[in-house]
Amino acid sequence: MKREKTQMIYLDNAATTYPKPEKLYEAMDYGNRYLAINAGRGSYQLAKAAVQKMEEVREKILHQIHGERAGEAVITSSATIAMNQIIGGLMLTPRDIVYVSPFEHNAVMRTLYKEQRQKGFSIEELPLVRETLEIDLDKTEYMFDIKPPSVVCITHVSNVTGYILPIEEIFALTKKITKEEGKVILDAAQSFGIVPIDYRQTPFDAVVFAGHKTLYGPIGIGGFIKHRDFHLEPFLAGGTGSNSLDLSMPEEIDGLEPGSPNIPAVTGLCASLSWIEEVGAKKIFAHKKNLTELCIKELKNIRGVQVYTPVNPDKRIGVVSFSMEYYNVNEVAGMLDTDYHIAVRSGYHCAPLIHSYLQDQEYGGTIRASFSWFNTEEEIQILAESIQEIVEG
Repeated sequence: MKREKTQMIYLDNAATTYPKPEKLYEAMDYGNRYLAINAGRGSYQLAKAAVQKMEEVREKILHQIHGERAGEAVITSSATIAMNQIIGGLMLTPRDIVYVSPFEHNAVMRTLYKEQRQKGFSIEELPLVRETLEIDLDKTEYMFDIKPPSVVCITHVSNVTGYILPIEEIFALTKKITKEEGKVILDAAQSFGIVPIDYRQTPFDAVVFAGHKTLYGPIGIGGFIKHRDFHLEPFLAGGTGSNSLDLSMPEEIDGLEPGSPNIPAVTGLCASLSWIEEVGAKKIFAHKKNLTELCIKELKNIRGVQVYTPVNPDKRIGVVSFSMEYYNVNEVAGMLDTDYHIAVRSGYHCAPLIHSYLQDQEYGGTIRASFSWFNTEEEIQILAESIQEIVEG
């Protein structure tokens, strides 16, 4: 079953999708050659063209979640920077209570922990049903009644189990119990553009996206959509190209975008968003769903393999985590790479809370296979056959 090195199977798409659409490569080349100047810092035509490209990507991002009427798109260098800006810009106090899910990435958890040490607010964890690996909505409502949330900050899709969280129910409950005062922040790094989000029906205050994951864009661009009425204090400071004699950060949206924008990445993200529209988000979702279910089925048939996934097939997408009896996960990932040329991720995946529920510490975390539009059923079969060979020694 040995294959040539050039035949690598890439199954680490939850970290970053790879490869990218051909349109992105062409657009990045164009952006670097003809648009790589400082948008918003000049009155000449080339600078104006770069500004137009920024506005184009904002429009496309807003369109992804039907947020044109109420939303504003803020462009940053990554989803992590976006989350820092939101959490830091909330100006939390010791009286505040922030709820998170057990599935949160360290883009949320480390940022909250850092701010908590400085500001003294409380962090509460939403309850999980261990048997199903799903959020317990009844207990969540009880917790909200006892300790009403100031902020609920949760992921949309777990980067460890692929669980699609019930964000509509959780956020509606937040707004109901707090009489619209509680703020709701969605980390959509693993879902944006593929798993449906409708800004018209779900009361988000902010939605964070990562350009290089489900949007099939380049590394080096991310951001968030915020409701126009959702005020954030500027968390980062610096030049914006406007009101340069005023040492205070601007109140407008450019006060949330200090520094020089990455125009080549903006150009690439525009192209990948156009590609998603051409292929169809529903079609991409269905393909990833098919690969997810096939992988779960195949791995569950292998002796000694433990798969960590929500019980309900309708509530999982794109990610399959597993461990193997008697093996450390890093050892397995190394063998898959060296002997079978399959790229997977191993370890704790920057998600510190969920592993106490998975009880996977004895293996060093999980082996994670994650899928994109460019993966095939044949590649899933090869992964399963490779795992079977490793088990058989």
